[in-house]
Amino acid sequence: MTIRVLIADDQEMVRAGFRAIIDAQSDMEVVADAADGVEAVAQARRHRPDVCLFDIRMPRLDGLEATRTLLANGPGPRIVVVTTFDTDEYVYGALRSGATGFLLKDSGPTLLVEAVRAAAGGESLVSPSVTVRLLERLTEPVVRGPRADEVLTERELDVVEHVARGRTNAEIAGALFVSVSTVKTHLEAVRMKLGARNRTEIAIWAWEHGVVG
Repeated sequence: MTIRVLIADDQEMVRAGFRAIIDAQSDMEVVADAADGVEAVAQARRHRPDVCLFDIRMPRLDGLEATRTLLANGPGPRIVVVTTFDTDEYVYGALRSGATGFLLKDSGPTLLVEAVRAAAGGESLVSPSVTVRLLERLTEPVVRGPRADEVLTERELDVVEHVARGRTNAEIAGALFVSVSTVKTHLEAVRMKLGARNRTEIAIWAWEHGVVG
């Protein structure tokens, strides 16, 4: 199956570079690109890509608003927002708006390809260490509704804590001495209980509710 990708960035060189990398992959193709957020939304609706790469800062409509617009009425493409990390304070909002994850703008070709494949496969983020840094920087534990231990079982909380620390299913399985399939079962139960769309939202919930400290 070929992963169909849309690239939206106001810098032509960035779009061209991303296109060259993605089109060089046997399992990917760029179906469209856009120079601003309004065009990105229109192109996404027209071409129905599997994955969108949205620059956070774009003319007319930024990546955050473009993400909200596309996902406002239900499931849409997997959206990875592109950030410079040190200056973009909007990433947390993008993740809360339904973006699958984010990519550092200066990431190399390997990470870009991994980001697209991860998003297409339903994974939330490519670089776990960056996930943790982002969440630590942009969130503080808050109490919203029932306590975490009133919503999830003790083992589910164990799994969620590892997810929030950016660990993969295999790493979680190793740490908890269970199989990867068991980890997946727990994560699906967690996702259903929390109404989360992906691992990112599970991680955000964990940080917001003090599961990770």
